[in-house]
Parts: sequence; C-alpha cells; structure tokens
Amino acid sequence: MSKIIPVAKIFSCTQSSVLSEKIAKSFGSEIGKVNFSHYSDGEYQPSFEESVRGARLFLIGSTHPSSENLMELLLMIDAAKRASARHITAVIPYFGWARQDRKDKPRVPIGAKLIAKLLETAGATRIITMDLHADQIQGFFEKPVDHLYASTIFIPYIQSLNLDGLTIASPDMGGSKRAYAYSKFLESNVVVCYKQRKKANVIDQMELIGEVKGKNVVIIDDMVDTAGTLTKAADLMIERGAKSVRAICTHALLSGNAYEKIESSKLKELIVTDSIPQKKESKKVNVLTCANLFADVMHNVNTNQSINPFFIK
Repeated sequence: MSKIIPVAKIFSCTQSSVLSEKIAKSFGSEIGKVNFSHYSDGEYQPSFEESVRGARLFLIGSTHPSSENLMELLLMIDAAKRASARHITAVIPYFGWARQDRKDKPRVPIGAKLIAKLLETAGATRIITMDLHADQIQGFFEKPVDHLYASTIFIPYIQSLNLDGLTIASPDMGGSKRAYAYSKFLESNVVVCYKQRKKANVIDQMELIGEVKGKNVVIIDDMVDTAGTLTKAADLMIERGAKSVRAICTHALLSGNAYEKIESSKLKELIVTDSIPQKKESKKVNVLTCANLFADVMHNVNTNQSINPFFIK
C-alpha cells in the first residue's frame, strides 16, 4: 500500500511575507490566502479564505518587535484551531523575546516562557525555529520543537571564502559554546571577547582572550541588535593585528543607528539570514536566505521523515 502524504498548506504572517514566498517556492507550494479585517482603532482579525479542515498547516511568522507581529501569529493559530486544522506548526524563523529566558534580577518576567505558553494555548502543535538565543528555551514548550541551526547555511559560506589563518571568535562568554562548535567543524582557533555592561546594549569595557595577530577572524553570534558589541570587537581585533574581521549573526535586528555603526566600523562584512526583513540595504551587510532550510525541514516534517541531516551544530 502506498504511503499517503498529508495535505500541507502554508500561510504567512504579514511581517514575513517575502521569506514565506521563498519558502513556499522551495517547498513546491503556494502561500494560502489570508484576509485581514482592520478596525479604526488598530485592532485586526485574520480570516483564512480557504478550507483548512483536516490539513497540516505551516504558519510562518517571525516574532520580532513590534508585539503586533507576535499577536498576529497567535490570532492565526487560534483561527486555524477553530477551523479544525489537524496539525498547526508555527514556523518562527526568529523567536522574539528570547533574551528574557531567566530571572537575572528580582521582579522581572521570564518572557520566553510566557511566549511559549501563549503559542501552545493558542493551538500550536509543533514549533520550528532557528538559532534560539538560549537552547534551554526548547524546554519551555510541552509540544515538539525543531530547533534548527543556521550553521548549515553559514559554514559552507565560510568555507567558500578560503581564508588563511581562520579564527572563530565569540563576542561574549555566553556565546563561546557556539564559537567552539564552529571552530571544531572548521578546524580553527578560537578567541573570546570578555565584556562588561553597565546596562542593556551599553558596553562599559571589553577585553580579548586569545591571539588574533595576522589572523582572519569571523565573529559568531545568534543576533545583532544595536551592533555595539560587534563593531567594538571588530575595531579591537584590528588594533590587535587581525588581518580582517567578519561577523556572522543569524538574526539581524539592527535597531537604532546600527547600520551607521557597521558602515563606520572595521568590519569587512556582516553576514546574516533573512529571518527578519531588513530595514535598509548596506554594502557591508550580506543576506543569505534560510528559505531552503525551512522548506526542506517542513517537507520532512510533513512526510514524517527525520530532520537529522539538517543539523550542523
């Protein structure tokens, strides 16, 4: 008896429409139609314009600020649940609020845990995401989480550069595990930046642990927000004798004057994915698509195949 492949339908939140189109094309499908009704006070209501009864749904939407992006995804999940979809997979290329993964001081929320519960309460039966800020966020969910690694995209790119004296760098102590994983695969040395902050997004002091003189350095991080850490680290490494400094960051938030900082820094190149739509173009920012990665994983999830081949830590 031939194996029956479940019906899969792909829908997109408005903030991820460009990436969703790429994913759907690679998947071999089309984006389903969703209509949004808007009220004069700003409230909106999504409506699926086709039947989803008994189908496996992939709802694509990153949850970067503003909070309306998260709310839109939650409403779409709830609508799908009430329309009797069989499986509802929330495909979240960038999982926002992930920096709030623990109580680092009294009287603060654990935002990542709250978001996980909201998604499950809305009706998500599976989560597919990429490069969480902290791996343990997977444990906040009671539903299956497919946590993909953008290293499957970035490592081939690094190898294509054929850099002599390649050295992988972590911009802080917390990212050292990620840097060591890349260095093990690429058989390179590792350096770590030690930084102290007075408050969020403001670096008070930075020091370098390791040797970069005469090396081509690639800084690895999961996200870049104000670009303060990256640009300060790049400038410090060039001062210490590095031949070149590039940075690889999966999620490019690039808020405030981040673009200006990057343009005026010693960074040769910033390589990111399209998990978040870019606000503007920059000659130093190189965007690699993650569409094929998500499409391939979605295909295997839909056909109940292993997704192990897509993991390079």
